[in-house]
Amino acid sequence: MAARCTRATSADPDRVIAVSRSWLGTPYHDQASVKGAGCDCLGLARGVWREVVGPEPFPMPPYSRDWGETGSVEVLAEGARSMMPEIAPAEAGPGALVLFRMRPQAISKHVGILTGSSTFIHSYERLGVIEQPLSPSWQRRIAFAFLFPRMD
Repeated sequence: MAARCTRATSADPDRVIAVSRSWLGTPYHDQASVKGAGCDCLGLARGVWREVVGPEPFPMPPYSRDWGETGSVEVLAEGARSMMPEIAPAEAGPGALVLFRMRPQAISKHVGILTGSSTFIHSYERLGVIEQPLSPSWQRRIAFAFLFPRMD
C-alpha cells in the first residue's frame, strides 16, 4: 500500500522542479550523475536528490541498461521505497519521481521527474536531459511514484 505523504513532509515541488531543470542539456552517459557532464535517468534523480535532500544514503551498484529485463523483484522501486515516500501513480503531481515500465511484463527501468500536469524531465539515450510532454504512451508506462523527502 502506498504511504501517504503531505506537502509538509515532502520536499518543496517547486525546488525539485527548479533543480531538475538546472540539469537540462546534460548529455546522456550511462551510470553517471554529473550535472553538465553526463548522466542517465537514475543519475539525474540522484543528482536532484543530492541538491534537494542531501548526500546519497548509499553507493549505487552497477545496473543493467536492459529495458526489457524481467524478474520478480522491482529493484528500482524497492530502492526508491527505502528512501522516499511512495504515492499512487494517479496521485503524482509536479515534483514527483515516477518510474516507468518500458515493456509489458518487464520491471520498471526508467525514471523521470514530473514538472507539470503533462510534462516531465528525464535523461534519454542520444538526447540527454530533456523536458518533454507526458504523452499518453509515457503516461501509461508509469508503474510507481515517489516524493522526494523534506530534510529539516
